[in-house]
Amino acid sequence: MTVEKVTFIKERLKAAQNQQKIWANMKRRPLEFEMGEKSYVKISPLKGLRKYIPDPTHVLEIEPLAIEGNLNEELMYEEVPIRIVDTNDQVLRRRTILYVKVQWSNHSKREAMWELKEKMRKQYPYLFEGKFN
Repeated sequence: MTVEKVTFIKERLKAAQNQQKIWANMKRRPLEFEMGEKSYVKISPLKGLRKYIPDPTHVLEIEPLAIEGNLNEELMYEEVPIRIVDTNDQVLRRRTILYVKVQWSNHSKREAMWELKEKMRKQYPYLFEGKFN
């Protein structure tokens, strides 16, 4: 009786696996790539991978880039706060933390960030010469 149940369960498992395989294969399609195309490849670690043995021939020589002008100064800019958009008091158990929402240069109002009020008051006192004292 138990042998019959085991064979019945094995048959049902086999049928379920076949059904899952059919559904998985329906979504698969052969991929073809042209020379020069880029694609993302999902790589998963395999069991039994060998440890890498260092080889000096695997080292690539780095060539310095030829850059005209001072690239660091051209790619950098200083962000300064433009205005305070909002204030918020976060009440904790024993103290209250004061925040201000600051709009920075080169960013929209939607991208304004919450900063500590005291830190902003020390670094940028001109922001507090208005309604948010």
